[in-house]
Amino acid sequence: MVDVQLDCQGLICPMPIVRISQAMRKIASNQTLEVTANDPAFGADIKAWVKKMGHTLLELEEGDIHRAIIQKS
Repeated sequence: MVDVQLDCQGLICPMPIVRISQAMRKIASNQTLEVTANDPAFGADIKAWVKKMGHTLLELEEGDIHRAIIQKS
């Protein structure tokens, strides 16, 4: 079960990452954020962002609608 859900469908780069950054600031360490997005670049963007920010990408499903679960460090 995730702590917070964020729908970024219809947004294109860089807006999904901007919204994710804003949401992550509002949650506590070890909480999880589930993100859905349909931007074709989302998979690569989210992998790079979590690595840069030090969070953990628990799950990534790529397709027409991408789904990621991120755990805040």
